[in-house]
Amino acid sequence: MTDIADAHTEVVSLKGRRVAITGGTTGIGRAIAVLLAAEGAKVFVCGRDAAHLADAVARIREVGEGDGIAIDLSEPDNAKKFVAAGVAYLGGLDVAVINAAVAAEGLSDMSEQDLRYAIATDFTAYLLTAHAAVEALKEAGDIVLIGSMSAHVLGPGSTVYAGIKYGIQGFGEALRRELGPKGIRVANVEPGKTGSSMQEPDVSPEEQREAINKDEMLRAEDIAVGVQYLLTQPRRAVVQQLTITPRAMAEE
Repeated sequence: MTDIADAHTEVVSLKGRRVAITGGTTGIGRAIAVLLAAEGAKVFVCGRDAAHLADAVARIREVGEGDGIAIDLSEPDNAKKFVAAGVAYLGGLDVAVINAAVAAEGLSDMSEQDLRYAIATDFTAYLLTAHAAVEALKEAGDIVLIGSMSAHVLGPGSTVYAGIKYGIQGFGEALRRELGPKGIRVANVEPGKTGSSMQEPDVSPEEQREAINKDEMLRAEDIAVGVQYLLTQPRRAVVQQLTITPRAMAEE
């Protein structure tokens, strides 16, 4: 029998890992929460809508253990409140997945109020959640930033969203260097076009399903599998950036 022991690397189990996920009630965040819970992690999620939260928590509990709160992370103190609530429920923190985001239009197409809200949710809340998470994480912790392929698509209608996600990309790379010596890994996951409520109303649910069937759009579960992969790698390895795009999409 062939000895293939050295052909495999260590795989870290997710069982018992304590995971906080922002934006974990819909789309990519929900898919991540469900998959990690199914793998044995204990998860704590947040979202702005109480109905979405109840639905997500019910699904999480079908496969594992979890809870969450309804909270708007654009408010200055709410990132810290979410992490504190997560630590209280989970009994500590091993992983923070920072995912909550809202769509944004081109700069000249947005009101100042909408622009401030997008920045507060998509950028400021990312940094504030990471800041709170660093204080809660011990050695062998992980921070996963859900960025976007929009960081590489600098079109006229993507000025705000692309600018924010480009900033998250740089922040993630620098944070990895800052926290690596402290035992904390930092990864940036950049999905391409993925089916979710964020695509609406520009792309209806029916159109999204059609695009997914044509391999022109990803499912949220495709991104969740990527997060599972990077979290189960041996501690010596950091998946610094993981880009996942639809195979049949000519350009993003």
